[in-house]
Parts: sequence; C-alpha cells; structure tokens
Amino acid sequence: MLALPLLAALALPGAFAGGGTRRWFGGRAESQRAEAQAAKDAAAAAFYELDTAQRDLRISLETIKAVDDSPAARRAVADFEALGRRIDDVSGRYIEAVDAQDLDRDDLDASAAARARSGLTAAKDELENVRRELDRFSGSLAPLLNKAETQLARLAPAVERARQALLGAGNALDAVRETGLRADDLAARLAALAPDLTLLNQGAGQHGAQQTLERAERVARDAAAIRAEAERLPEKAAEIDHRLVSLRTRAQALTTRAGQVEPVLSELRRRFAAACWQDLQHVPEQAARDVAQAERKLTDAQAARREQRWPDTTALLSTVRALLNAVDEAVSTAGDRLARLNAVQKDPHAEIERTRFAVRDAQRLAMTGRTTPDPRHAGPLDECVARLERAVAGLEGRHPDYWRFLSETEAVRGAAAGAVARIREERGGAGH
Repeated sequence: MLALPLLAALALPGAFAGGGTRRWFGGRAESQRAEAQAAKDAAAAAFYELDTAQRDLRISLETIKAVDDSPAARRAVADFEALGRRIDDVSGRYIEAVDAQDLDRDDLDASAAARARSGLTAAKDELENVRRELDRFSGSLAPLLNKAETQLARLAPAVERARQALLGAGNALDAVRETGLRADDLAARLAALAPDLTLLNQGAGQHGAQQTLERAERVARDAAAIRAEAERLPEKAAEIDHRLVSLRTRAQALTTRAGQVEPVLSELRRRFAAACWQDLQHVPEQAARDVAQAERKLTDAQAARREQRWPDTTALLSTVRALLNAVDEAVSTAGDRLARLNAVQKDPHAEIERTRFAVRDAQRLAMTGRTTPDPRHAGPLDECVARLERAVAGLEGRHPDYWRFLSETEAVRGAAAGAVARIREERGGAGH
C-alpha cells in the first residue's frame, strides 16, 4: 500500500514553512499565498496523522493475523486492504494538490494561490474523512485485537514452560541413570520431543501463534509425564522386586495347598454322593498346571526385570497373579465344599430355617397394606415355597445329594430377595 513517509512529506516544498523570507508586494497576492501555505500545512498535518494511524493499525492487523484465522479475522484483513486502497487514492490526490502549484514562485499570482488553497483544502478534507473511517475501523477491531493480544501474552510463558519441562525431564532421566536404571523407553519418548522443541525455537512468526501455543502446551504436558515416570522409576523397580518375591512365596504356598486337595476329594468321595464332588475332580491336576505355568512366568519376569524391560515385567507379573488367583480359588472351593457339606449333613434344619425365614420375610412385605397379595408377587413367592419343599424332600434316602440341596436353598433365597427388590421398587415409584 502507498503510504507517504513523514520525511517525504516534509521534503515537499514549503511543507511547514510560512512562505520563505522574501518580501512580497501586493496585499491580495500575499494574502492568498499565505492562505494557500496554511492550507498546505494543514493538509500535510492531516496526511501525517493518517499515515501514522495506518501504520499503527497495520501493526494491530499483523497481531491479529499471527493468532487468529477465523472468518472474522479474515474479513478484517480484507477490509483493511480495501481501506488501504482508499488511502492510496486520497494520498495520491493530496500529492497532486501539493505539486499543482509552487507556492514559493516569485510570479505566483492571487488566482493561482487561491486554486492551490482550494485544492489543498479539499485534499485535507479527504484525508480527514479517511482518517475518521480508519478510526471507526480500528474501533471495530477491539474484540479481535484483545483476543489476539491475550493469546500472544500466553505464548511466551507457554513456550518457556515447555523448555523448562523438557529440561526437567532430561535432568530426571540423568538422575535415574545414576542409580543404575536405564529408562530406555523414557529416553526414547523424550528424544521424540526434540523436533517439537526445534519448531518452538523457530517461533510463532513461522508456525503461527495458535499452533505454537498448542505445541508448547502439549510438549510441556508430555515432558512433565516423562519426568514424573522417571522420578517414580526407582520406586517402581523396588515395587517390582517386592512383587517378584511375594508372588514366588505365594506360588510355593499354593503348591503345598494344592497337594492337600486330593485328601479332601478322597473324603468327599467316601462320605457323599458323586454329584457332590464330581465337578471338583479336575482341581488337583489344573492347580498343578497353573502353579507350574505361574513359576515359568515368574522366571520370565525375573529375566525381564534384569533387562529393565519394565512393561514386559509388569505384564508377566499380572499374568502370574491371575494364575495364582485361579489356583487359590479352586483349592479353596474344594475345602469350602467339604465344610459346607459337613455342616448341612450334621444339621440341615439350620439351612432350611434360614431359607424359610427369607421367603416369609418376602411374603410379609408383599402383604403389607394389602388384604390379598398381588398376583405378580404371589406367584414367584409360592414357587419359592414349592422349591424349598422339594429340596427338603430330596434329603430323604440313603445317600442324599446335599450339594443339590444347598444349591437349591441358595437359589430360593436369591429368588426371594429378587421379589423383595421388585416390591420395594414398585412401591417407591408409586410413592414418588
């Protein structure tokens, strides 16, 4: 855009002069020359103010462009370019008006001076009109400019935080290495951030303020995560060492416990019907296999720990824990089965009364506030009573299936509890 520099304006003949030091003769010509010179000075001042305002506004637009690529920002840039073309036109006419007459000519007559004054006054008025347009446009930019300045104010601190976070992560890794831990995966993650640091150092002018701000925040976040993991690595290594010892001890204990399942099964076979223990036949063999597999995985985990392959070590230890949990549950199931069967064989009435109480409690709730039960509740509860009676009848005979009896009573209690939950839900909804 054309913007006449101040020095150029000042270099124009008599830009801010009072007409030189010549002595002039003829009152009218001298008066017209003085008025023309005053008009020239006023036009030059208007031109300078417009040029200054345009320069200031261009800085504001550059600030907005560096941060904001929204439709509103693009419209503002386009509007400024249109205003620039208008300023170019007005500035051109101002220069033509200045060049139209040499106010220092000795032979300048009154009519030429009057024409010069008229042209310069018109040029001044145009310059001032465009200046007012520029001021109004500048005022309309305030929201965009405030937003851009806010983002730019965040930019430098964000970039510095990213640099400090990277430095902190590097120092943390150095400290970890001094303890004998390699932290290769963390070092690789930190090295992967190096290109981002290069882009941050190149600045927002090259890559855009918003993109630079987002990159700085991401780098700071990632570097902080690396630092936190590095600082925790010695503790993590100690925890893994403890888990290795603990899981090996547990595997040894479960090996001993698994060896005790066979005597339990032998007693179950001797004293109870086959249906009470057939589903447990596989427990000793499966427990032995799971413990052996757990021990192999522990050996692999120990090797991974020596090689400081932390993710592999953690995954292997999780597998070992799952295997040992399965063995623990299976071994406990056999012992629990024998204990429950012993209890019900000795006193089945305790299990019967416990179940009857659950059914009666549900029946009392179903009848609360009613003279006759709701069929939706009565049916399931009547079925609970019938199931319990059938289960009790199944205890008759030489070799009762106590395990089926226990399974049935547990199912009846579950059905009664379900009926209670439905009744309370219905009544709670009705009350609401």
